[in-house]
Amino acid sequence: MDFKLLPKVELHCHLDGSVRPETIMDIAKKENIEIPSYNINDIKKLIIAPLECKSLEEYLSRFQIPIMVMQSKESLRRVAYELFEDAAEENIKYLEVRFAPLQHVNKGLTTNDVIESVLEGIKAAEELYNIKGNIILSFLKNVPEETIFEVIEEATQFLNHGVVAVDLAGAEDEGFSLRFIEAAKKAVALGYKLTIHAGENGIGKNVLEAIELLGAERIGHGIYIKNCPTAYEIVKSKGITLEVCPTSNVQTKAVKSLKEHPFYEFLKDGIKVTMNTDNRTVSNTTLTRELQEIDKEFHLTIEDYKNIYLNSVEAAFIDEETKKALRAII
Repeated sequence: MDFKLLPKVELHCHLDGSVRPETIMDIAKKENIEIPSYNINDIKKLIIAPLECKSLEEYLSRFQIPIMVMQSKESLRRVAYELFEDAAEENIKYLEVRFAPLQHVNKGLTTNDVIESVLEGIKAAEELYNIKGNIILSFLKNVPEETIFEVIEEATQFLNHGVVAVDLAGAEDEGFSLRFIEAAKKAVALGYKLTIHAGENGIGKNVLEAIELLGAERIGHGIYIKNCPTAYEIVKSKGITLEVCPTSNVQTKAVKSLKEHPFYEFLKDGIKVTMNTDNRTVSNTTLTRELQEIDKEFHLTIEDYKNIYLNSVEAAFIDEETKKALRAII
């Protein structure tokens, strides 16, 4: 299969993990931002995580420099536009991009300024390319719960006008869902969808709690349901979609190698698996490359691919009319 030519949908992609290295240098120079180096090779070494990362925490350290240059309206517009330009080039038809607004207010922007700027970048790309997209608002698991209330309440003006969901991301500790029950209730009451990073680094029970306590409709990664039968069964029985990111999962040690990734077993057992990049730059990947690499190990059939694609369409936080159009493409 020529995966580049096939239509694709991506549901799990972080904006700050997908910034072009050349753009980081250019913005730093234009906005007088001091970064560790202005040599492109040095920057790549600092922001691209190796396959032999020791942990999720080491992987997450690669985001520091991109966030430094994403503190102005113009930089946010540009980064969003370029991500969608890159995605369209590999025939992605729909992309949900996530980022943490609170990470981009260090130089005076409001969270609504941040969201509006990213939306402007997305819309500019949509006008030029055959791609559509929406935003997921992420919150790091180490933030106080009350900070989430303020952001999601203020951002309701964008709800269903480019913003569709709320996410919890970052380093994963056992039982984190217990800290965010009220925030999740508030988000749902306001009309946001919910996707939660859980089960990425060895704690399958976190997936169970994200679903039962927070009401997650999708799970970011979810690899460790393999070690938690109760979580596995609830994901399967409720049709919860897993946002799988193979290269990232190897880097963060969710799996030892791609060959040991359980996604294909999940797929064949009827679990709704989708394929994603997680972070295009940090993981040095594209959705095409992710598909190519898993094909080498698992020899996907066209029916496997259609299943993954349609899982993505059905789980996307979009209206039925857009889903119908995406279904028709395949």
